[in-house]
Amino acid sequence: MKILSFNPGHDGAIADITKGHLKFSIEAEKDSNYRYSPISGPDMLKAIGEIESAPEIICVGGWWPRDHHQFLHGSSRNAGYRGIAKDAIIVGRTRFLNKDVHYFSSSHERSHILCAFGMSPFPVGEPCYALVWEGAIGTFYEIGADLNIKLIADVLSQPGNRYAQLYSLADPSTPKDGRLPGFSEAGKLMALASFSTRSVPSSRESRLLDILLQGPFQALSANNDITGAPYYNVGLEDPEFRNFAGIYSDAIFEAFHSFARKNLRPNLPLVIAGGCGLNCDWNTKWRETGFFSNIFVPPVANDSGSAIGTAIDAQLFFTGNPKIEWDVYSGLEFQSEETFTREKYDIREMEHEEVAGLLANGLILAWVSGRYEIGPRALGNRSIIAAPFLDSTRERLNAIKQREQFRPIAPVCLQEDAARWFGCQNESPYMLYTYKATTDSLAAVTHVNGTARLQTVTPASNRNLHDLLTAFKARTGYGVLCNTSLNFNGKGFINNIRDLDAYAIEHGLDGFVVNGRAHLLKSSNRYQTYLATSG
Repeated sequence: MKILSFNPGHDGAIADITKGHLKFSIEAEKDSNYRYSPISGPDMLKAIGEIESAPEIICVGGWWPRDHHQFLHGSSRNAGYRGIAKDAIIVGRTRFLNKDVHYFSSSHERSHILCAFGMSPFPVGEPCYALVWEGAIGTFYEIGADLNIKLIADVLSQPGNRYAQLYSLADPSTPKDGRLPGFSEAGKLMALASFSTRSVPSSRESRLLDILLQGPFQALSANNDITGAPYYNVGLEDPEFRNFAGIYSDAIFEAFHSFARKNLRPNLPLVIAGGCGLNCDWNTKWRETGFFSNIFVPPVANDSGSAIGTAIDAQLFFTGNPKIEWDVYSGLEFQSEETFTREKYDIREMEHEEVAGLLANGLILAWVSGRYEIGPRALGNRSIIAAPFLDSTRERLNAIKQREQFRPIAPVCLQEDAARWFGCQNESPYMLYTYKATTDSLAAVTHVNGTARLQTVTPASNRNLHDLLTAFKARTGYGVLCNTSLNFNGKGFINNIRDLDAYAIEHGLDGFVVNGRAHLLKSSNRYQTYLATSG
């Protein structure tokens, strides 16, 4: 059975699941489009160009965000935002390539649940819990042995929006005009929360916690007390605001953790979905509680996985099977056909050992390999890489990415070295958990609180990146590199050589490597120094 599915909301994507295998997921923001974009006509053409045969089922996600009514309930052809029962599914017929095919739509809520469960290693026939926490939904569910989904409770409405709202409160440049917080603000607050050095709120902070967390979510402008609240427009550098950011983060987590302890059975597995599933600190806290027997978070926990989830839901409906085979590198191949000024570069095939030498000598390079990663995290196929030793490297990387200096840089590490340098005893292939660095030698990838948002690599997970890390270890003793996403600020991964050339020139890279072919800027002082000293 072949299923073609798309998510029409933000973080739009088009997914192809054929015979239970994810063939591709094309994400709207990738190829330097604006982050959080919905699907466009060119995205559909890309998908049509990738499919090998006509689908038997066309799926459309439930969220059709045209106005408030349709946001909640969908159009007549979209199942709506919320709902887990049969009335949250629409089945019919439609036309595709002049053929009659099945049409399927289910709720946005179901797409999150089915994405996380369908991609998880947890077997069918054994019950597990699901947590969907995102901008609007903050809910626990039980997935039974019979695959029926039971809503346990809405624990906290709009946890993602509430979380990001604290950033909006403190940032003087953020309007307080009633809009929802921006999509990027939650990630920035996650970085700031790591600066916190205390865990007990003051009496005024306790009142602010009540304002932000008690009762229905409301915009800042709708609250008469907010202008006199602590941290209103204090700025992001304020140390007490940063302390409170950690306290606030812990308070939201504890609302869900406390509910789980009181209302769920221990020692069952948990799948996590929704944008809050990208909060590495919270994922780590769930694991450390020991309450659940196992935790699984997909790399597409946010809405970029909604198309996959709807396709899995359709597969379940038509075949009874909710499980798929998948690979995180299921995006599109890099486009190298565009023209650019090659004379600016020394261009040649380059072995991993020589790339490792460039990195060890302080060069910062873009690293492009194979198909791009699904989900928002760069996992070594659309990355900027550098040596991990100096805090000045972190500063330079944040300047290259044109973002705030409080943002951390993640490490990518050989799996066999993860326990030694980060105390990580298990694989962490999708950069979804934090670990404590065990050495002061990796300053560029160690956040202010001593943690690192770690990705581990094996030959099976990413052979090309594994070989580079092995070569870097042979040269430096550390199988660790800086790894941050290759993208223009506010846009998705770069996926064509024209944009990559512009990025290298405008943002100050020393060059890039695309599928083993190095392009090193002749104008780079670091590259010229390397040539002069390497003989």
